[in-house]
Amino acid sequence: MNEEYIIYCDESAKKGKYFGNFYGGAITNGNKINQLNNKLNAKKQELNLLGEIKWSKVTENYLQKYIEIIDLFFDYIKKSDIKIRIMFKPVCYIANDLTDNQIDNEYYLLYYQFVKWAFGFENSNTNKDKNISVRFYFDKLPNTPNRNNTFIDFVYGLNNVNIFKENNVHISRENIAEVISHNHVILQCMDVILGSVNFRLNNFHKEKLPNSNKRGKKTIAKEKLYKHILKRIREVHPNFNIGVSTGLHDWNTWTIPYRHWRFIPSNSTYYKKLTKHKQNQ
Repeated sequence: MNEEYIIYCDESAKKGKYFGNFYGGAITNGNKINQLNNKLNAKKQELNLLGEIKWSKVTENYLQKYIEIIDLFFDYIKKSDIKIRIMFKPVCYIANDLTDNQIDNEYYLLYYQFVKWAFGFENSNTNKDKNISVRFYFDKLPNTPNRNNTFIDFVYGLNNVNIFKENNVHISRENIAEVISHNHVILQCMDVILGSVNFRLNNFHKEKLPNSNKRGKKTIAKEKLYKHILKRIREVHPNFNIGVSTGLHDWNTWTIPYRHWRFIPSNSTYYKKLTKHKQNQ
C-alpha cells in the first residue's frame, strides 16, 4: 500500500523586532490535491481575485474577499484535508557558540529543522506495511542556485534519518522542487496565514502613518483579517495563544490540523530587553 503527501513550504521575515525566521508549511494527501486546488481556485474566480493572493496585498477594499477565501481554506483545515504548520523564533533567545558557517547558513539550518520536525513524520505511519512518499514544493528560495541546491540535497538526505526510515517515508530527489507561488493556491493561502502571524507578533498592527497619530487603512484592514484568522484557529485550539507553541490535546504531531512551533535554540541565552514589555493576544 502506498500513500502520497504534498507539502508546500514558504518563509517570511528573517528578522523582525520581536520574532523572526518565520516558516510555514501546508500538507495534504495527494488524493485530494486536485479537488482542493479546484475548489480554492473556483472561489478565487467567484471573488474576482484573479491575481496571486498574499498578505502584502491585503487592503480595505479586498478585506471581505480575503476573509471569504481564508474561511474556505480553514474549512479544509478543520477537516484536516489541509494541515498547517508555522514556526518562528523569538529574537530574545540568541544561540550561543555559533560558528561563522552556522551564522551564514542560519536560514537553511532552521528551514531544515522545520521540514524535519514540524509535520510530525515520527507519528506518520502506524501501518508499517504502508509506504509514504512525499513531494516538497518550496516557494522560490532566496539565494544562489548553488546554495539552494545544497539545501535541497539536505532535504533529500532526510531519507537516511531514523524517523523517516522507521516510518517508511520516502522522498525522491525529483519530488523536491522550487515553485512560483502564483501557480499554487494552497501556497498563497498559507502565505496569508504566515503573514498575519508575523504582522501580529511583531506589532505591525500598531504602526502609525508618517507624521500622524493614526493608523493607515491598510494596517486596520490587516488587523481585522488577522483577528478573523485568530478566531478560526481558536475553533481548532480554543485557548490558542499566537506567541507560544500549540499543545497537542487529542492529536499527535502528525494528525494535529494546525500547529504553531515557537522555536528556541537548545543552547541559547535569554535577553529580556529584546522582548515586548506587555503582550495582549
